[in-house]
Amino acid sequence: MKYNFKERNMKKPYYITTPIYYPSSNLHIGHCYCSVAADSIARFKKLQGYDVYFLTGTDEHGQKIERKAEEAGTTPKEYVDKIVAATKDLWKLMDVEYDGFIRTTDDYHVKAVQKIFKELYDRGDIYKGEYKGWYCTPCESFFTETQLKDGKCPDCGREVELTSEECYFFRLSKYQDRLTEYIETHPEFIQPAFRAKEMINNFLKPGLEDLCVSRTSIKWGIPVDFDPDHVVYVWLDALTNYITKLGYTTENHELFDKFWPADLHLVGKEIIRFHTIIWPAMLMALDLPLPKQVFGHGWLVFDGEKMSKSRGNVVDPVVLCDRYGVDAIRYFLMREMPLGSDGNFSNEALFNRINSDLANDLGNLISRTAAMIEKYFGGILPENCEAGEFDKDLKAVALNAVKEYENKMESLQISVALTEVWKLVSRCNKYIDETTPWVLAKDESKKNRLGTVMYNLAECLRIISVLISPVMTKTPLAIKDCFAFNDDVLTLESTKTFGLAESGVKITKPPVLFPRIDVEAELKANESKKEEKKEEKNEEPKAEQIAIDDFAKVQLLTAKVLTCEKLENSDKLLKMTLDDGTRTRTVVSGIAKHYSPEEMLNKTVVLVANLKPAKLRGVLSEGMILCAEDENGNLSLVSPEKPFGAGLEVR
Repeated sequence: MKYNFKERNMKKPYYITTPIYYPSSNLHIGHCYCSVAADSIARFKKLQGYDVYFLTGTDEHGQKIERKAEEAGTTPKEYVDKIVAATKDLWKLMDVEYDGFIRTTDDYHVKAVQKIFKELYDRGDIYKGEYKGWYCTPCESFFTETQLKDGKCPDCGREVELTSEECYFFRLSKYQDRLTEYIETHPEFIQPAFRAKEMINNFLKPGLEDLCVSRTSIKWGIPVDFDPDHVVYVWLDALTNYITKLGYTTENHELFDKFWPADLHLVGKEIIRFHTIIWPAMLMALDLPLPKQVFGHGWLVFDGEKMSKSRGNVVDPVVLCDRYGVDAIRYFLMREMPLGSDGNFSNEALFNRINSDLANDLGNLISRTAAMIEKYFGGILPENCEAGEFDKDLKAVALNAVKEYENKMESLQISVALTEVWKLVSRCNKYIDETTPWVLAKDESKKNRLGTVMYNLAECLRIISVLISPVMTKTPLAIKDCFAFNDDVLTLESTKTFGLAESGVKITKPPVLFPRIDVEAELKANESKKEEKKEEKNEEPKAEQIAIDDFAKVQLLTAKVLTCEKLENSDKLLKMTLDDGTRTRTVVSGIAKHYSPEEMLNKTVVLVANLKPAKLRGVLSEGMILCAEDENGNLSLVSPEKPFGAGLEVR
């Protein structure tokens, strides 16, 4: 089958991809960072006039999924279906507009992978052998003894398993010299540039070993059709998604002809090795062009550690978007963290960025401009008819912002590009202070000058709305609606000319786009939520089946409530003094929304007497009282039907 790679030059295509995410559980804000970055780049290229194809998806095979499904009591496909549905909902929420979404369980991908595997086998680049080494299930990677760190996975630090099994190998070592030469002669291929040095010094120079590309101990994967005891191992299955989605190996390969090679693979730095060594070697073996660039972005860290589902330090993007708005979260991710470096996520940084950049700077500029046009001109955008001091500099800053923004976005410096836009935002706010519209409004002879000031501000907002549109998807529409801008002046090319906004149109009052956050109160509220979650975890351990011997270990006693009060700084917790028949003890319980302190006095309750004490909000709780809960979350105390006293055994 012949593929036409020359045709792409006629149509100005642009092909960008994210990694396909592993659906072992719901995605977190770290995954959103990558997808929002790719989406922002794709939107920018569309502004430039490119025919863009943006691909994302999910990598659904492997031992980890197999085990997760078994633990959940379901099939692997049923397990990943739920995660994939949540993933698509997340991208919809965050306005990530992909053109293609691939699942490695899709039939067309399965068939294409089988064909690719067979082609590489027929070419002699895949052969059968035996593998013996250490395997990390979470990383889905094999390691030699010397590669282990303290006997554990060198990448994630978790336990590894000694594995020995028959498998097929890809002749990765065959392409070592060719890969080295390619990377050294194509400095744009791996970015940031220091990653290229890492690949050469850490992997290529020490020597490449042939790659295991099949497993017999795993059933959840793509079968090798000519040897069904084997399933295709993760990297040959996952990496080929970038071409299988385009129709490679099929008769319908128009997308492949148009868009391959990819312009940009955007991936996390932890998998750049697979994308810059294994993937290019596979493409060389298939006689296909290599992607133009692989960019390894940094990690989103939390309290100094990589954000990871396994570490339990993830941040839920759905909660953030619901509370602070999608545009605010997208802006924060792209402004706060340069694409090639690690970035630290903190609530403080998020709140300060929202208040400073969005509420104080941009939001205030939009609302002040609209309010002044309403007040001084009855809501009609005036003409630009009387130039004055400060106008020339404002226009120069605006046009320079456009130039610098495009240069920075072109080199994937999204954070710096946004910084250039905010220079214009700041200049506009300064322009208001310099021209003092409230003073001009008092002098009828200055009406024309006042009108020009208003026009210039609106014109700057037109330019700003275009420049922020790849990153912020809702705010530009709000600006457009407020100032009645036509679509033909909301192109990237139009921002290179100052003065295209149409005067005489009716201005409408904009909504409050970015409400200010009370940082101290918000941080305190977030900390309270964390504490309550910890308390709930301590108070309500997850039930599981136990033997009679296990139940015999639990000491249940009747107890009398002697005193009861609300715990300070908590709406949920009550602090009680209980008489258990032998002594008094303090117990903290999360029933404040269901029982008042007065209602609890003198009640007889059932106490878990031998529960390990735990501190809740600084108070040592020596036990737990039992309650029943209905389907609506209402609680009812468990207590003896008859008026029994304290200290009686419950069994």
